[in-house]
Amino acid sequence: MSHPQYVQIVFSSKYAELREALSGVVHSGDTLWVVNDETTHLERFSADGTDAHGNPLFSNHTRFAVADYLDLPAGDGKEIDTEGLACQDGWLWFIGSHSLTREKPDGKDAVEKVFRQLSTVSREGNRFLLARLPLDDQHTPQTTLQQGQTLRHAARLQGDANGNDLTQALANDPHLQAFLNIPCKENGLDIEGLAVNGERVFLGLRGPVLRGWACILELQPVEDAHDPALLRLSPIGENGALYRKHFLKLDGLGVRDLCVDGDDLLILAGPTMSAEGAERVYRWRGGANPQQESAVEGKELRAILEIPVSEDDHAEGICLFSTSDGKTDLLVVYDPAADSRLPDKKTVNADLFVLDG
Repeated sequence: MSHPQYVQIVFSSKYAELREALSGVVHSGDTLWVVNDETTHLERFSADGTDAHGNPLFSNHTRFAVADYLDLPAGDGKEIDTEGLACQDGWLWFIGSHSLTREKPDGKDAVEKVFRQLSTVSREGNRFLLARLPLDDQHTPQTTLQQGQTLRHAARLQGDANGNDLTQALANDPHLQAFLNIPCKENGLDIEGLAVNGERVFLGLRGPVLRGWACILELQPVEDAHDPALLRLSPIGENGALYRKHFLKLDGLGVRDLCVDGDDLLILAGPTMSAEGAERVYRWRGGANPQQESAVEGKELRAILEIPVSEDDHAEGICLFSTSDGKTDLLVVYDPAADSRLPDKKTVNADLFVLDG
């Protein structure tokens, strides 16, 4: 990949601070969606030509409250920790991290307070969210939408404030069960990547990473037979398992985001723990259409982009981006975003790389 251009994303003045921490992105036609993981909203932008340097520009910021379409497990006041977006066949998919949190001490606090904070682990119900919203022709989410002879419904995976069908299915998993009660950023379960290909949904785990092997889960959610506002996991694995596992050698890194490129899966990878480390994009050949569980390394998996690392600039979301000349590039957003990406009080510049591998 060559040195990136950029895409300008212009937020409304009232919510401009959101631009400094974008955890997911997806591009569809003239519409760009992003999320900030500390909210319960989805942010939509419309194509607005180019800036003075010929870079694509998106403005007309519109916010959509997830609680207007779905019954959130913990209500509208608690963050979803949304970590991934995908747009497929008229659906907008998004996912929470499914992670636990530990309080973060201030180094200036007294020893007793630090000890107390380090012993406090929280379970936040809205993080256990895997959901989809139907989009109309104007890319506006709907609670219900008639499409031909089919009535589409906004829906989320069955669950409550303590977990959902996925965490229940993983509770007996020989590889992952031990990490369900470990906080994120400590190699505990932490979902940060989302990609959708047909009926299959791929979830990339930032953690755990096991002996250098990262994990991607493959699911097949379907509408609940009795409640169309709910999704259930249908059997997809051996012996009726509700998920498949794919372990990948990503040089010790965890998954930060995913996107589908034909039959391939592009993987944004970075450190699992709260520490600086390499950030790069891999291409998993055939990864968007696997026929069985897999352990992937070697020629099937190739690093195609090394992202420069700095203390105040971390790549957090990727998506394919269709350019005006008919080419497909890779868009990268950041959390946090360095000051150099903030040209004014409302705008953030996201990197646009040419795909060449």
